[in-house]
Amino acid sequence: MTNPTATLLISCPDRRGLVAKFANFIYSNGGNIIHADQHTDFAAGLFLTRIEWQLDGFNLPREFIAPAFNAIAQPLGAKWELRFSDTVPRIAIWVSRQDHCLFDLIWRQRAKEFIAEIPLIISNHSNLKLVAEQFNIDFQHIPINKDNKSEPEAQQLELLRQYKIDLVVLAKYMQIVSADFISQFPQIINIHHSFLPAFIGANPYHRAFERGVKIIGATAHYATADLDAGPIIEQDVVRVSHRDEVDDLVRKGKDLERVVLARAVRSHLQNRVLVYGNRTVVFE
Repeated sequence: MTNPTATLLISCPDRRGLVAKFANFIYSNGGNIIHADQHTDFAAGLFLTRIEWQLDGFNLPREFIAPAFNAIAQPLGAKWELRFSDTVPRIAIWVSRQDHCLFDLIWRQRAKEFIAEIPLIISNHSNLKLVAEQFNIDFQHIPINKDNKSEPEAQQLELLRQYKIDLVVLAKYMQIVSADFISQFPQIINIHHSFLPAFIGANPYHRAFERGVKIIGATAHYATADLDAGPIIEQDVVRVSHRDEVDDLVRKGKDLERVVLARAVRSHLQNRVLVYGNRTVVFE
């Protein structure tokens, strides 16, 4: 799509007339809605919606859309976000030693499967520096462990500010991000395999093989202070055969992690994920 669009992601207490109110805001200002989706969580009493419209012919300048909509949203107790399609997000990819998710994200970005810039890779190891150099991406090696988190995380936060990063993707970054860091920079997507918590720690594929698991899964989610328990964006599974060896499980797991993480990042970048509480609605 060449014409820029605006997207509103809205959650508010459910009541009658919400669709009409939000649609009328766009219509009354000359906008043309091209996508609209909604969901009602009856247990939570919430109405959730994504509305996207063309900016061509819209009467309000961009800087006036947010305050104008807030005048409608505030009396409804609504939480909302406004995004523009021609704003190109900037991603920092964090890695350790494994490269499969890193290569996949870079390839998809270069192939324009999603629109974003990747100006920075951060790692607690130096192994993947050559990958960054290969694709002309700045690489920052910041050693970190459970006993020295505060100073390295301060360096990481400063780099995110310097590079004007909008989203951090933990592409097999094998360190726990502290709650303090997440409170200062909450836009973080993580990927992990489905063996948690049954096979936590080292060599999970070996122990899963010994246990005779029949499926492998992967989960992509937003990072929170609760380890691997943030709002889930994307999940998938693949079957394991009795003929599969440990190497087959590892290969299948890596393939799945690549795809699941890519789907989650794409949904986020396309402004299709609405977070409420510890849950998400991912609009198709």
